Amino acid sequence: MSLLSERQRMDLHKSMLDYLHASGFAAAFNALKEDTGTEYTPDPKAKYTGLLEKKWTSVIRLQKKVGLFRPYQPPQTSKPMLITLQIMDLENRNAALQEELSLSPARRAASQTDWVPRAPAAHVLTGHRAPITRVAFHPQYSILASASEDATVKIWDWETGEFERTLKGHTKAVMDVDFDHKGNLLVTCSSDLFIKIWDSQNEWKNTKTFPGHEHSVSAVRFMPGDQFIVSASRDRTIRVFDVASTHLVRTISGHSEWVRCIVPSEDGRMIASGSKDQTARIWDPLTGESKMELRGHEHDIEVIVFAPIAAYAAIRELGGYLSVFWISRIRLPNSTKQNTDRSKRHGLYVATGARDKTIKLWDTQSAWHDNWVRALAFHPSGKYLLSAADDKTIRVWELSTGRCMKTVDAHGHFVTTLAWGRQIAGANADKVESKADADAGPSAEPEKLVNVVASGSVDLTIKIWLP
Repeated sequence: MSLLSERQRMDLHKSMLDYLHASGFAAAFNALKEDTGTEYTPDPKAKYTGLLEKKWTSVIRLQKKVGLFRPYQPPQTSKPMLITLQIMDLENRNAALQEELSLSPARRAASQTDWVPRAPAAHVLTGHRAPITRVAFHPQYSILASASEDATVKIWDWETGEFERTLKGHTKAVMDVDFDHKGNLLVTCSSDLFIKIWDSQNEWKNTKTFPGHEHSVSAVRFMPGDQFIVSASRDRTIRVFDVASTHLVRTISGHSEWVRCIVPSEDGRMIASGSKDQTARIWDPLTGESKMELRGHEHDIEVIVFAPIAAYAAIRELGGYLSVFWISRIRLPNSTKQNTDRSKRHGLYVATGARDKTIKLWDTQSAWHDNWVRALAFHPSGKYLLSAADDKTIRVWELSTGRCMKTVDAHGHFVTTLAWGRQIAGANADKVESKADADAGPSAEPEKLVNVVASGSVDLTIKIWLP
């Protein structure tokens, strides 16, 4: 019985066929194709091109490191000494293996708790033919998806900086992209009015298409549990769709202008949106009821994010818990818990970035870029907030003081998108559970994420920032 899954066998067969074709072994190519029943047309842009050689050289390098090529041959000696020498040899091999692992980007990227991006970027990913609109990390593997105004989505390996494939299906600019919590599905939205689902487990095929919006779809996200997606559009509405059936579940109205951004809270009990009408709103996704309206920006709101629980202490230190006006209002309906209990709830704080060049924490203190603020990401430690703007920079803000502690000259043009990696440091990808299966309540300590940041720009590049 083969140890490989059906998909792994298929990948192996196609990699072998690609190698035989590239090496000119036509007879062997045709024989293997017939024996395995594999349909494969050589394509220099396919992910199988050169894959067998890459895997082989990786194994060779690792085996040389660990010393597996040469079997251990102990000298003729006593049994106790023989056992000691064998143990020492195993320890040496283990040390060599640990050294190999420590050199991997993922391991380096997980080792520094307070790491923030700094120049230069580890990789510069090129290939899009128009500005990048959004980037999204896979929650388990070193995969990055990028969306662009060139109507395509590209898949990359952020550890190596290698391009993997292009997803085509939209006919106009792709405005947003998001993975579900297991990374099995990818959702995209476009100015062509459609939302699409792509199956990462099935050659990234477009398996579902959602019509419904009447104008450009500017943002889309999976709701926690992955059963629903929520989208925002230039038609001034927010819509909730059922993933399995593609049916429209709810249309939420309230903004008077283009809804530019949307994000659900970690527990899925709230949705936050930002609009061209210069307001942000908090919604109940089950009823579509507007829970609050946030006014204060003087231009279009480009980005909105919920603060993670790890950031609460720093935010309170910045604003003073009793002086934060909005805290008592951004809460779950009918909440009568004490403040100490409520402080562990998701969604107590939101951050917004706008074209008025400010970032607002509702409501503590404002901070400034020299141009439109396009993207925000909270640091996993909860100590910092990262922002990207049309001044071509990424800035790191210390939440406890509101001070800009670092400015990175990130791109040669406007920085349009920013994302922190979703991989859990040291986690076994096969054992990572979906958040749909997790308890409703937050864990005692935030999960430690791999330190990797991706940014995208109007300069047509994506940059990977690593320790």
